[in-house]
Amino acid sequence: MTKIADPPRPRRRVVTSLEVLCALLVLAVLFQQQISALLDVPALRTGSTVFVAVCVQAMPFLVLGVLISGLIAAFVPPELLRRMLPANTAVAVPVAGVVGVALPGCECASVPVARRLMRQGVAPAAALAFLLAAPAVNPIVLVSTAVAFPTEPRMVLARFLGSLLTACAMGWLWTRLGRAEWLAERALRRVEAHRADGGRWVVFAESARHDLVEAGGFLVLGGLTSAVFNVAVPAQWLEPLAGQLVLGVLVMAVLAVVLALCSEADAFVVASMPGLPLLPKLVFLVVGPAVDLKLIALQSGAFGRRFAARFAPATFVVAIVCSVAVGALLLGGA
Repeated sequence: MTKIADPPRPRRRVVTSLEVLCALLVLAVLFQQQISALLDVPALRTGSTVFVAVCVQAMPFLVLGVLISGLIAAFVPPELLRRMLPANTAVAVPVAGVVGVALPGCECASVPVARRLMRQGVAPAAALAFLLAAPAVNPIVLVSTAVAFPTEPRMVLARFLGSLLTACAMGWLWTRLGRAEWLAERALRRVEAHRADGGRWVVFAESARHDLVEAGGFLVLGGLTSAVFNVAVPAQWLEPLAGQLVLGVLVMAVLAVVLALCSEADAFVVASMPGLPLLPKLVFLVVGPAVDLKLIALQSGAFGRRFAARFAPATFVVAIVCSVAVGALLLGGA
């Protein structure tokens, strides 16, 4: 007896984000006058101006960073970085930190690269120094910092030295105190599958798309936070921070962890915060790419919770100490 095949089930209609965006644009056009009247508030106008300014200034650097990061992920083999590092771990740590200059991108890209380096035999201390240095000392971040602080060129050098010193200090600290059992292995099946199925250009496209979506979301969040900060927080509230450097440093360090901004956009956000001296702003720029909420989550997934529970608090303290030391030397009381 021949079995009758079941009729094909109708495919469920899936509403994509593009369709939602188009619908919102149509509604905005249809109800333009009503929306304009509703949003015609001085505070909202000020906030929207700040939000647009932050996003427009940071977006070119963000796009350039994820494109270069995708090209490196697809066409530069990790073995090349491994061959560039000295055999002596203590010497390999600062070399790995300087190599981070060659990897433009945010911290989202540095975690998987550091994990690949470890699995290919690179010393964990050197890989961790690379992880911390890459998102903070690369040319894209330094140029964006210069654009965000056009009248303070010292901030560029201070950020470079503070971030590089943080990366080296954590690498040397891991050499002395780190334990291999704190690290949990994580396979790279997804990356290898992309390479096998579609080649390098697929890896480039997937890496760039992932980084852009991930970092772009954090950029929008940072722009909104900066806009709300400028509108909701009166300037006089920041005056105590201007006179209390210790309090300002601690507040900006915690804020850097909580906001979890992309390293290619954080300079524009902190530059728009009025009333703060340069030293707390430098602490924000050094701490953010080294330890924040999204980076802790990425490290937990890549290296294990035991590692993140020890590495993140230590990095937080070391980043504050290094940025304050460099800032005191280069920025003085500014």
